[in-house]
Amino acid sequence: MFVQLKTGYDTDRGPSWIGWVDFSKTWKTAYFQGRTLRRATGLGLSDANFYDVETHEDFWVSGPKRDRSDTRYGPDGPTIEDDAADAYRAFLQGAPLPGREDG
Repeated sequence: MFVQLKTGYDTDRGPSWIGWVDFSKTWKTAYFQGRTLRRATGLGLSDANFYDVETHEDFWVSGPKRDRSDTRYGPDGPTIEDDAADAYRAFLQGAPLPGREDG
């Protein structure tokens, strides 16, 4: 998944990552890098769809884009986490995202 920290950064300039994100069965909670992120629907957050339940920082979580346009205005691309690098490279070359393979 693509994850970007929104709090404290101007218009999509926060640090971002490509890495594994675990979701609850309801998809209302995401777990990333030891953080518990709650879905922020209906909270009026601008440009964020999750927030950290402990720090209240806002995050954007989405599937990665093959054209690598995940960070719209950020100075750098996302950090690719080591354990997700092989799956991400395969995705960029046309493979489906893990868990989205056609049966």
